Amino acid sequence: MDTREKLLSVSTATLTTQLFKRGFRNVFIHGLRALNPRRDRVCGPAYTLRYIPAREDLDHIGVFEDRSHPQRVAIEQCPKGSVLVVDSRGDSLAASAGGILMARLMVRGAAGFVTDGGLRDTGEIGQLDFPSYCRAASAPTNLIRHHAVGLNEPIGCGGVAVYPGDIVVGDGDGVVVIPAHLADEVADAAFEQEKFEEFVVAKVKEGRSIFGLYPPDEATKAEYKKGAK
Repeated sequence: MDTREKLLSVSTATLTTQLFKRGFRNVFIHGLRALNPRRDRVCGPAYTLRYIPAREDLDHIGVFEDRSHPQRVAIEQCPKGSVLVVDSRGDSLAASAGGILMARLMVRGAAGFVTDGGLRDTGEIGQLDFPSYCRAASAPTNLIRHHAVGLNEPIGCGGVAVYPGDIVVGDGDGVVVIPAHLADEVADAAFEQEKFEEFVVAKVKEGRSIFGLYPPDEATKAEYKKGAK
């Protein structure tokens, strides 16, 4: 099982625990929801887009005719297997994107889409076989609130630093960002943690107390090790 498969098999809860053990406290983007609950698992390197507040003379409907518009370029250049992560400054009063752009990302082979802002066409997006996470549904076009300026540079999304190439993992709880250089190590440790926690849950269901079990004392470690052979 490779790193990506391991990351997709474990929860964001487990991943945040493993990152905490390594000194990382601010890695979970709070307040996001997956629009398609049946497609709420995502894993891939971050490809980023940054918005600043819109300005009336610059952000009018005609700007989308410009093929160099950063939002449009992001949709057309996000690499296959990557997650497009958008810094919307936590502002969901306008959409960061909509159904047509999500469909285009899906067809191009992107792994998913994450924003700390809003999405329009959420019912339509929720029917796509494509993981999309946002803070809220929002019908107004992004131009009302957002001006796209930065492409594939370090951003903040929901107060979490996201560097291009960081590994983005999402599930039903939300989205966690793993520094790229830690991905293999964290994936291995998280996979082992969940194997042990399956053992713990089984013992709890048998009536065992959590004391000495979770966290494990030496006797529990020996019992687990013996059963794992």
